[in-house]
Amino acid sequence: MANLVKKDVKYLNKDFAQFRQNLINFAKNYFPKTYQDFNESSPGMMFMEMSAYVGDVLSYYTDASFRESLLSRAQEGHNILGLSQLFGYKPRRNTPATCKLDVFQLVPAKGSGADAEPDMDYALTLAQNMEVSSEEGKQFHTTGPVDFTQNPEITVYEINGSGDIARYLLKKQITVVSGDMKEANYGFDNPKPYDKIALKEDNVIDIISVTDAEGNEWTEVDYLAQDTIMQDIANIPFNDPDLSQYRSTVPYILKLKRTARRFVVRLRDDNRVELQFGSGISSDADEEIVPNPKNVGSGLEYLKRTTTDNIDPTNFLYTSTYGLAPMNTVLTVKYTVGGSISENVGVNSITTVDNVEYANDFGQVNLTDSKNSVAITNSFPAIGGGSKQDLDEIRQNAISTFGAQSRCITREDYISRIYAMPGKFGAIAKAYIVGDIQLDTADKDYPRDTITNPLGLNLYLLAQNAASHLVSPNEALRENVRSYLSQYRMLTDAINVKTAYIVNIQVEGEIIPRPSYNSNEVILRCIDRLKKIMHVDRIQINGPIDTSAVIGELNTVEGVQSVPRIEFKNKIGGSYANTIYDIPAATKNGIIYPSLDPMIFEIKYPNADIKMRAIKP
Repeated sequence: MANLVKKDVKYLNKDFAQFRQNLINFAKNYFPKTYQDFNESSPGMMFMEMSAYVGDVLSYYTDASFRESLLSRAQEGHNILGLSQLFGYKPRRNTPATCKLDVFQLVPAKGSGADAEPDMDYALTLAQNMEVSSEEGKQFHTTGPVDFTQNPEITVYEINGSGDIARYLLKKQITVVSGDMKEANYGFDNPKPYDKIALKEDNVIDIISVTDAEGNEWTEVDYLAQDTIMQDIANIPFNDPDLSQYRSTVPYILKLKRTARRFVVRLRDDNRVELQFGSGISSDADEEIVPNPKNVGSGLEYLKRTTTDNIDPTNFLYTSTYGLAPMNTVLTVKYTVGGSISENVGVNSITTVDNVEYANDFGQVNLTDSKNSVAITNSFPAIGGGSKQDLDEIRQNAISTFGAQSRCITREDYISRIYAMPGKFGAIAKAYIVGDIQLDTADKDYPRDTITNPLGLNLYLLAQNAASHLVSPNEALRENVRSYLSQYRMLTDAINVKTAYIVNIQVEGEIIPRPSYNSNEVILRCIDRLKKIMHVDRIQINGPIDTSAVIGELNTVEGVQSVPRIEFKNKIGGSYANTIYDIPAATKNGIIYPSLDPMIFEIKYPNADIKMRAIKP
């Protein structure tokens, strides 16, 4: 057998000219006597150039395929959409308009004189997805229920001839989103793994609900392997006797529910929305994971296992499906379409109720007059509606989504996630998180030394009451926070939900006004400035107070010549918090520092607790 000659082959060619020249060099080097005619018109050069052409085309498509696999470089629409959804971003080409809608109803009064009050037996509860429209004919729907029985704004509407109150006006606010609500039915016969349906419109905004002929609800999830969803349960005594006492501030209890009937939503490159279902056909819960030692390594029982086998951890955790596939049923899909600049309507434009369902028709009083009195208007313009997102917007949004991700790793992740909790589960006003630190009680000589718990986090929360004063979160709100964070926290993180201390303070100051200004007007301007810079929205848990910065702000007020004194005092007792704090001892170099235990400064009654006076220079 003849010895094979190892030939030098170039693998770095990229274009036609390089391929052609390397083929010529290859022929000259290894076949000098076989072929020597490298003239442009020779038959040999024809074959070399054809080979170079093929190489150039293959090189181009290799580069193009690699480029299209990178979200930052992809150019084709279906690749950008696919990669964006792989990164966890849900692209929506259409953007709806949103605004706050004022909803009103009338209720009769009961009692007379000083004992008069609204008869809340006539208060309505309007179900979610109430359909309303503007004067221009643009359709909107509510994003949640309107419950007039819980903390409505109450004003006197009508007084009878005897001077007694006859009727009260109740007011609630709810967010509305633009979009025309549609409904479509899709039939399924034999089950097909990962079956899909595509909605016929190309401007779908959102999927409202999917139900089958048997009344079962199918739930949208981020991915088919997600078997746990968040479910809102009305916070009423029937559902939770213990937490229902907090219904006024926490109308819903967050529960985690496992479901086999689920689907994912994808946007196709033809702008149509596609729903994909699971692959299972069993009615049994496929989310029960049974570890199986037979699945180690390759998972074949007859193979001999050794300690060097590659082990895939997922082999231990087999489930039968990724959710159920619909079969022998009809799915009813409700969704909204729209999204355009024309849906950005002006103030007081949304005034017509097109369709509404009531959740308390079973009441013992006649609610006909209450229903007829329902009225709506928008005190703010509807904004946000716009044209379709282009591919570059989708690309950049997907990149930012992937960077943020949906899990809590850093302290900032936890804070952002808590503030993002839907308002129907209660509202957190302030949040602060630190690592868990415990006292070292084993050291008798130095009992104040601490031990850091690397797996524990202390989450300090505060809520607000109807007067926007900071208060401790009730147990229902705390329970919702625990349930909400359980879907995002790391497995090894233990979250201890606690309450931060509230330190109520009073501000006293003196200013020297400029000679040509009215002292009272300057004082009022200084008080207004202090209300803004010391507003509760600008103060955070464990945030210090820089008195020098406060004086600097007051010096910029029109008419102020100088601020010789500013003093902060602790207010306790009565309606104030009972937290005693030594402010002079906590002040160093003009900065009032917080305590070791997380706390927050609050001016509870700015009109009474901010005192300024003018003095002569």
